[in-house]
Amino acid sequence: MSLLTPEQISSYEEDGYVIVRGLFSKEETKVLRSTADHDNAMDKASSSMDDGKGNEVRLALWNHPGDGIYGMFARCKRVVESVEQLLGGEAYHYHSKMILKDAKIGGAWAWHQDYGYWYQNGVLFPDLCSVMIAVDAATQENGCLQVLKNSHKMGRVNHILSGDQAGADSERVEEAKKRLDLVHVVLDPGDSLFFHPNLLHCSAANNSENSRWAMICCYNAAANDPYKDSHHPRYTKLHKVEDEKVLEVGYAHTKGSEVSFSDLKVEDESAQSLEELNV
Repeated sequence: MSLLTPEQISSYEEDGYVIVRGLFSKEETKVLRSTADHDNAMDKASSSMDDGKGNEVRLALWNHPGDGIYGMFARCKRVVESVEQLLGGEAYHYHSKMILKDAKIGGAWAWHQDYGYWYQNGVLFPDLCSVMIAVDAATQENGCLQVLKNSHKMGRVNHILSGDQAGADSERVEEAKKRLDLVHVVLDPGDSLFFHPNLLHCSAANNSENSRWAMICCYNAAANDPYKDSHHPRYTKLHKVEDEKVLEVGYAHTKGSEVSFSDLKVEDESAQSLEELNV
């Protein structure tokens, strides 16, 4: 699969995000969905929070990608080398998470920037990139991601704790919404969104009959190694794998040889920062 085109890179730099349709095949995405759906260890390790309106979103987070199906998605060349094009150099895995927004009960998330939290971890520059891979179809009805186009150019916005969630300064968000285009990121399974850490984004509650699960892989530039330790890793060499490993490992799972979620180096839940609860 070819890497990002100059036009896609330009869109990312100008808009703060770029959508890559069909980055993963239906077959690859189906394997990921099946693995996650039957992964009891991930289910037990997931955490939940209330959105203030009686709905909840579950998520499971880990720092190191591992050798299982989750790691193959995060380490495959089509993802990592695309991120390195956007960052202009070597990238390493900052963390990944599975967002489990279930039908009828999946809650809303406040407007926020990822760098609004990662800044607190000793990351000097916003030289990071997140890749959201649609495991289920993402629609307006099931609470797809919403982004404010060009909002990454605002720089880092202060984030304020309100209830269980921490969101970007609401006054600035409301002003930004008057000037910038709001985009609903509608995705089919296998489509992916590459987005800047200062891009303002949120998602509505899932009131539909359909779940919205997504995997988000976050990367930091190697040259942007944090100056202090935090609950996310400092620079750790990322060993890329060939794209074919996604299905190879995925099929191995069906034969009982998959590395399960319990084998990943999952961070202690007590060490989670507020940013892990805002996706």
